[in-house]
Amino acid sequence: MSAPQKTARRSLLVTSAALTSFALAAAPAFAAPSPKPSTSASSSASASTSPSATPPAKMSTVGGARLGQAGTQVNLASGVPVLPKDISARSWIVADAESGDVLAAHNAHWRLAPASTLKMLFADTLLPKFPSTTEHKVVPSDLAGVGAGSSMVGIKEDETYTVHDLWLGVFLRSGNDAVHVLSAMNGGVKNTVAEMNEHAEELQALDTNVVSPDGYDAPRQVSSAYDLTLFARSGLQKKDFREYSSTVTAKFPGETKKNKKGKKVRGSFEIQNTNRLLSGDSDVDVYPGIAGVKNGNTTNAGATFTGVVEQGGKVLLVTVMNPEKDDHNEVYKETSKLFDWGFKAAGKVEPVGELVPPKGAETSAQPGANDNGQAGGASASASGKPVAAAVEKGSGGIGIALAITGGVLVLLAAGAFLVNRRWPLPDLVRRRH
Repeated sequence: MSAPQKTARRSLLVTSAALTSFALAAAPAFAAPSPKPSTSASSSASASTSPSATPPAKMSTVGGARLGQAGTQVNLASGVPVLPKDISARSWIVADAESGDVLAAHNAHWRLAPASTLKMLFADTLLPKFPSTTEHKVVPSDLAGVGAGSSMVGIKEDETYTVHDLWLGVFLRSGNDAVHVLSAMNGGVKNTVAEMNEHAEELQALDTNVVSPDGYDAPRQVSSAYDLTLFARSGLQKKDFREYSSTVTAKFPGETKKNKKGKKVRGSFEIQNTNRLLSGDSDVDVYPGIAGVKNGNTTNAGATFTGVVEQGGKVLLVTVMNPEKDDHNEVYKETSKLFDWGFKAAGKVEPVGELVPPKGAETSAQPGANDNGQAGGASASASGKPVAAAVEKGSGGIGIALAITGGVLVLLAAGAFLVNRRWPLPDLVRRRH
């Protein structure tokens, strides 16, 4: 990546913050670079890029020594609620999204298969590159290498899509087809993987090794609950990332067909966000204050999820990886319990570590900083309307980023910051649908 590109990306981060199967259908012909160890990462953390059967005794200490220890890390004291006892995930973390404080964690740096939560890194890496109105006609080579059984949004060859359409496919339907088309626009899968690994290192996400940009199971592809939380926090600095990840339903372009009169017409179909804490399900309620982020599920990874919630002026991030319980929607149920605990414990529990800022980010924000972390300087639909306004009214009144109180909508957006906050998320405002 060129120095100007690095500077541009870093500028986006600093401006908005300182002021967010078993292998590919064909085995990768290239080797992704292994994460580089740092002075704060143990040698065992970077010794292997394969998920272990049990958590290593010593893991990376990025973010603090406690986070490198196996098992649950929490500082219980008088007035601090007890952690829920029925959390079965192999790894999880509860963190304050603004201060970066890690309130509690369990095997936070255990290197595991990430599934589609890795798309958070993909989006954080590529979103600034293409204006949302850019159009691209899909050719067969764009979809080459999409893994068998992949989640798809339904992209068709020889059809033209806007970048806005493609990102909706990535965030709402976790479409591997959309990821591959965007990767093709970015110089191909190999180049995109290299840039994702480079960006992970910039974010100090040293547990991560990217092999497939869509998170599809691939040999040596790993991340951790800690790193996934870093990806979410970095991505959420960008306005378009926040809006795409918090969109509940949207219209997606269909296939061009001839109508009864022989005229070619192109319709659309509705897609819904597969994040069940955002869209709800038969056994999972929409979580109050949910505003994203990303879910995943593959053979090797099991279910994975990172979510962000605002309640009472607090913004928490929770990541859960591979619950052992196989109950329906278990990853969302365990995430909900950890959010419940986190909001009760916030301000009472002593942190066990911190989410580190990117290497190039300033560590304190300035009042009045602007939020302009948008892709190509725009976060609009093809119609020119903001993403929030582009959601169809026929979506059952859900719209973007459901907020339970008063039926208002929660979006992370620009605002003034306290100087002593460390690389915070933009302040939250409520917008009506």
